[in-house]
Amino acid sequence: QREFTQKKTFTSWINSILAKHTPPSVISDLYTDIQQGHLLLDLLEVLSGQHLPREKGFNTFQCRSNIENALTFLKSRSLKLINIHVADIIEGKPSIVLGLIWTIIFHFHIEELARTLACTYNQPSLDCSSAVDSSPKASRSAKKSAKIKERWKMSATKALLLWAKEQCSLHSSVNVTDFKSSWRSGLAFLAIIQTLRPGLVDLEKAKARSNKENLKEAFRIAELELNIPRLLEPEDVDIMNPDEKSIMTYVAQFLQYSKNLPESEEDMQEKVREALGWLAAQEKKLSKLLIDTENETYYQKCKEMMSFMERFNQEKNAFLPVLLSKRSEAELSECQKQMREEWDKVNSQINEWKAKLDQMLPSPLHSIEAWLQEVERLQAEDLPDLQDPFKAMFVFREIIVIFKGLMDCFDSHLDTLQSFKNEDESNVPLVLPEKLEEMKRRFSNIRSTNCSTFLEYHYGLCSAIANEVMLKLNIWDMKYGSKESVESLLENW
Repeated sequence: QREFTQKKTFTSWINSILAKHTPPSVISDLYTDIQQGHLLLDLLEVLSGQHLPREKGFNTFQCRSNIENALTFLKSRSLKLINIHVADIIEGKPSIVLGLIWTIIFHFHIEELARTLACTYNQPSLDCSSAVDSSPKASRSAKKSAKIKERWKMSATKALLLWAKEQCSLHSSVNVTDFKSSWRSGLAFLAIIQTLRPGLVDLEKAKARSNKENLKEAFRIAELELNIPRLLEPEDVDIMNPDEKSIMTYVAQFLQYSKNLPESEEDMQEKVREALGWLAAQEKKLSKLLIDTENETYYQKCKEMMSFMERFNQEKNAFLPVLLSKRSEAELSECQKQMREEWDKVNSQINEWKAKLDQMLPSPLHSIEAWLQEVERLQAEDLPDLQDPFKAMFVFREIIVIFKGLMDCFDSHLDTLQSFKNEDESNVPLVLPEKLEEMKRRFSNIRSTNCSTFLEYHYGLCSAIANEVMLKLNIWDMKYGSKESVESLLENW
C-alpha cells in the first residue's frame, strides 16, 4: 500500500514539474519511464534551471550514460545517494526508484521551501501557535524557534511541520503533530486552505462530515482555487497509517502557494496599523481579566480564559495575512517591528496565564500535567547533534533511560485521569471538561508517537556506536599481537 501510494504521488508531482519543461514531457509508469534517463534529466533541468549533458539515443549504453549524468549532478549538489546505483534504476527496482525520487523531492522541493522559513522562525514573536495551542508544546515553540539562527538547527521536515502547525493552530481544535494520522480527518488540509484563503471553507460544517468527504473537498478546492495539483486521493490518507512522504510532498505545495501570494505595500501598512490597535486592545483586556479573576476559583478562572481565547482567536482571523508575514527583520518597517513586539507581548501574557493555571490544577491532575509536559518536552526536542560519538553514546543512553522511566508511568497516570471525579463536596465542577478532554488527547498523541520516539533515540544511539566503532577501526591499524589478544582487547572495549 505504501509503495503504491508513493508511486502514484511521486508520479503526479513529477508530471506537474515536467509540464514546465521545454518541450513538456510526461511519465506514465515511473519504474519503466525512468529507465531511459531522459525524463530524469528533464526533471532535474526544470528543478535546477540548468542544462544537463545527455545522450540523445535510447540504447542501453546511452540510457546508462544519462542516468549516470543525473546521479553525478545530484552528487555535485552534496546529496547522499545511499545504495542508489545505475543498474538498479535501469532495472526499475521500485524501492531504489522511489528512494531516488524522494531524495530529489526532499532536496529541491521541501528543503528549498523550508530554507525560506528560517528568517521567520528566527523571530519567536511570530510563533502564532503559542497563542492558540493549549498544550505545553506551544510555550516551547517560541523558545525553540529562537535557537534557529542557522538553517539546519532544525531539519527541513520539522520546519515544514512547524509551518503546518502554525497554519492549523489558528483554527481551534485542529491540531497537527506529524505527517501521518494528523491529516486523516481532512481538517488540517481545510484549515490550511482557510488560513491561506479565508472564506473558501466552512470548518464548522467540516467537523460534522466524514474523513473522506473532508479530504475530497480539500483536494477539490486546492486544485480549483489554489491551482495545487491533486497528488493524493482520500483513500490514500484515510487509513490507519498514511504515507508520511506522500503527505509531506503534498503539504509542501501549500507552502509554495503561500510564498507566491501577492502583497500590496499600502494595504500591508494599513493592516499593520489596524493590527497594532487590535493587539493593544487585547493586551488591556487580558490585563484587566487577570486582575478581575484574581480571587476567583480555578474553575472560574479557566472559564474566563476560554471565553477570552474564543474571542481572541475569532477576531485574530482578520489579521492573519499581516501576522503571518514572512518578511525578514531587514525588510520590516518600524510599524511592523512594533507589531511583532506587541504580538510577542500578548502571546507571552497568554502563555504565562496558561502556565499558572496548569500549576493550579487540583490534585492529582497537577502532577499528571507536569508529567505530560515533561514527556512532550522530550518528544519535541531535536535529537542531540554531537560530533563526539563516544559522548553521544552516553547522552542517548541517558535520554533513553529518562524517557523509559517516564513512559513506565503512562498507564497509572492515564488510569488516574480517567477515574478523576470532577466535582467537590458541593457537586461543583473542579475542572473544565474541555481541559480533561485535552489531557486525554495528549495521552493519545503520546501513545501514537511513543514507538517512533524510542526508535529515534535508539537510532541515534546505534549511529553513535557505529561511528565510534569506525573511529576505532581507523585508529587500530597496527599489529596488536596474537589473534587471541586482539579478540580480548575488542571484547574488553
